[in-house]
Amino acid sequence: MAMKDEQQPPLHILFFPFLAHGHLIPIADMAALFAARGVRCTILTTPVNAAIISSVIDRANDASRQGTGFPESEPFDRFLAVHSHFDAVVSDSFFSWSVDAAAEHGIPRLGFLGTSMFARSCSDSMLRNNPLETAPDEPDALVALPGLPHRVELRRSQMMDPKKLPDHWEFFQSRSFGELFNSFHELEPEYVEHYHTTLGRRTWLVGPVGLASKDMAARGTNTLSPDADSCLRWLDTKDANSVVYVSFGTLTSFSTGELRELARGLHLSGKNFVWVLRGAGAESSEWMPEDFAELMERGERGFIVRGWAPQMLILNHAALGGFVTHCGWNSTLEAVSAGVPMVTWPRYADQFNNEMLIVEVLKVGVSIGAKDYASSVETHEVIGGEVIAESISRLMGNTEEGDAIQKKAKDLGVKARSAVENGGSSYNDVGRLMEELMARRSSAKVEKVRTTDGL
Repeated sequence: MAMKDEQQPPLHILFFPFLAHGHLIPIADMAALFAARGVRCTILTTPVNAAIISSVIDRANDASRQGTGFPESEPFDRFLAVHSHFDAVVSDSFFSWSVDAAAEHGIPRLGFLGTSMFARSCSDSMLRNNPLETAPDEPDALVALPGLPHRVELRRSQMMDPKKLPDHWEFFQSRSFGELFNSFHELEPEYVEHYHTTLGRRTWLVGPVGLASKDMAARGTNTLSPDADSCLRWLDTKDANSVVYVSFGTLTSFSTGELRELARGLHLSGKNFVWVLRGAGAESSEWMPEDFAELMERGERGFIVRGWAPQMLILNHAALGGFVTHCGWNSTLEAVSAGVPMVTWPRYADQFNNEMLIVEVLKVGVSIGAKDYASSVETHEVIGGEVIAESISRLMGNTEEGDAIQKKAKDLGVKARSAVENGGSSYNDVGRLMEELMARRSSAKVEKVRTTDGL
């Protein structure tokens, strides 16, 4: 029986993000990116998180054609039983069990961890070799990660031992059809090659996915800070490259001592600044030094945003000259996309690996000198205001070091934007994955016809 020529319906991909903002936002952006290429996309999440990404969904549906877009969601276990017509499932790597669930319905699963290929390769080296087993039991002991394209050394205190939390490392054991990365080839080419050739993994780099967002202000929230508009107007009054932006993501918390020293550091730096404060940090009476309070009252050098800031708009503002960041991958890639160099202040998770990529490999940042790996709620060392001020000055001062970092950052920003344009490396990887999934669908149809003919 010959197959009749017929118009193929568009690919249909199910996106299943982890519930935290840092995982939800890039998957929503990725779905919008695929929808813009004609793929029908479904995001499966909770009603609360659906509200957070509603603006992304609405814009994708407004721009979609022929039914491309984001239908309503249902729980995963029932959803696949009723809707087994997906061409692929893109699920967060934290949901390692989704591999088997998708396989039961004959659907290929693509993992998405939401980190850099560099950090992912470092984690793989830790799992394969665990150099902590033979390293000196001293917090400041330097531990090398073997088998990587660059020499990578971290302090023992900056690393998490795979033997202590084996469940945490389970999602690194990839059994998927392949992995999607919010990155681009030109950012970390040695690690793309390492991942493909040395590790033998199938990957598609489709980022920076944040550049797919048409509304940078509301990205990732349905409740923007009331300070947002005033902040952007304040930035308009500042000279180019004169403002440092300070933000540490949605989960990082600071002690009152850390907040006090950060305020001192911003004051001592002499630079204009925008500082995003969330949670307990928004109550400033407990930690704000008197001279810093006076500085804020004058309003000339600093602006504090309480709540969710329009980060992409701030980073892309001409006044921005630097970013003090926790090195979460979303924030890192947003800074790279905007061509903004970084002062790195990692705390936990993949952040120390990302710092190494930023400072040692890409050379677009200055380390503040954080030494201790700890969770988002554990106590960290207090870094002095003088150290913070010096790091900002190194990044934004008119020195040979600062100028070199600024130039590299701007060059990377151009490459990032080119990657997602027609003919760019990430644009092509999206097309390559679409072609592979379409070929897999056609192959499955041929096999079905052969089976029918054999009856």
